Amino acid sequence: MGLDVGDARIGLATGDTESHIAVPVGALARTTIEEDLRQLGGIAREREISLFVVGMPYSMNGKIGPQAEVTLTFIDRLASSLATDVVTVDERLTSVEAERLIRERPRTRRGQRTRPEKGEIDIGAAVLILQIWFDSYWMEKTLPSDG
Repeated sequence: MGLDVGDARIGLATGDTESHIAVPVGALARTTIEEDLRQLGGIAREREISLFVVGMPYSMNGKIGPQAEVTLTFIDRLASSLATDVVTVDERLTSVEAERLIRERPRTRRGQRTRPEKGEIDIGAAVLILQIWFDSYWMEKTLPSDG
């Protein structure tokens, strides 16, 4: 399951390991860390999730900044409370890309663009995070090794 961990919401995506395609699930409104983890645990059991792919918000220079520190703390709590594997993916600009994709959707009949719903960008970012992992993981599995 792909997670875009934000202050207000956690974007959720899941994937098909056969086709290696990430799909949106929804957004979880943040409350307390305990409640967030309880809800994620329920979703993980329901969907038989064996791995969480969490977007790591590195600074543009590649360093760990304040938001990445918060995410690392979340990851530690997630891994220990759910006893599941957690990997990270560099998520720089995934929210920007998700917003761009949402804004490029077809216009309404009257030619107006619809505003993104709350959580839509978070969900889109989660999809991108998981797809990045799928693409890199399966690329590593299919490339011939040196030697």
